[in-house]
Amino acid sequence: MSSPKSSSTRNRKPLFIGAGVAVAALLLGLASYTATRPDDSASAPKASGANATSGPAAEVTVDPQSGAYPELEKLARRDAKDGLATGRADAPVVMVEYADFQCGFCGKFARDTEPELIKKYVDAGTLRIEWRNFPIFGEPSENAARGAWAAAQQGKFWQFHAAGYAKGAKEKGFSVERVKALAEEAGVPDLERFAKDLDSEAAKASVKRDQDEAYGLGATSTPSFLINGRPIAGAQPKETFTDAIDAALKAAGGKRPQGAGADGGDAKEPAGR
Repeated sequence: MSSPKSSSTRNRKPLFIGAGVAVAALLLGLASYTATRPDDSASAPKASGANATSGPAAEVTVDPQSGAYPELEKLARRDAKDGLATGRADAPVVMVEYADFQCGFCGKFARDTEPELIKKYVDAGTLRIEWRNFPIFGEPSENAARGAWAAAQQGKFWQFHAAGYAKGAKEKGFSVERVKALAEEAGVPDLERFAKDLDSEAAKASVKRDQDEAYGLGATSTPSFLINGRPIAGAQPKETFTDAIDAALKAAGGKRPQGAGADGGDAKEPAGR
């Protein structure tokens, strides 16, 4: 397993100073480091046993308040115009996902688990998923992250997401030209605009904002999640997510929060469903 480190990331400070949140950030960082690796290549160290593909299962109790931190819950942006999100802006539960397109376990989650969560919860209006670009494996990851943002500017993020996480896509790399090819595959209508957006300062700023947020939480690997402020690291079994979502829904009383927008925004339907 590898997890990139640099002087810039080591010097990043947590976003919050509250004792409880500091503990949550530390746990997320440690779990993230031990539960995931960047890819499924032969060069990556092999895990063994029941959790060989997803690392240690996160502990999620039936207590709807256990492990959830209000300060972390506030990281949900609930912006109805956010092109990198799916689900109503006023959904009672928000899952924030920090991921990298070069991450093999992120791809596993995107292909195997996320579609089921969308069908069960997003379509019912009870869950919103907010994507955060968290490129940690160098320039190709940065290219893909900016491409995801650029695709979102034309309403095609989820189609780009599906193309980028399709089986075999990671092995083709994420050079600038490859990212442009993914945009075409995703059906981005204006490819010239995409190319400009891809290299724009706005794209770089958006990616850096998401990246800084994740590092500030103590995340050191991908994927990492917050479900109404409850940290979960790794492409865990589907039940880990459904248990956490159900607990969060119970804690919220199954109701959408007040003041989250007049109509809450319409759910955007990801590609490949």
